[in-house]
Amino acid sequence: MEANARVHAIIHGRVQGVFFRLETQKAARQYGAVGWVRNLPDGTVEAVMEGPEDAVESLLAWCRQGPRMARVDKVDVTREDYTGDYESFEVTY
Repeated sequence: MEANARVHAIIHGRVQGVFFRLETQKAARQYGAVGWVRNLPDGTVEAVMEGPEDAVESLLAWCRQGPRMARVDKVDVTREDYTGDYESFEVTY
């Protein structure tokens, strides 16, 4: 049985106004990760991702590229204890 994982990520770059949140949600559903994504006032995007380790790692790799119009400069990642708190992946505000 595969281990579950949880990461908290802050994505820096041109990541607002380029459909980053919506495309992250689509990618999360494709990979099988759950959690949430939101814009922060400083122009970054914040996300919490949970699920099977390969799903979380795939979504994290996707976030390092982002959607076509984005420019990701860096992603700060904090690994956290898996909680199982989420049933889907949502855009929050």
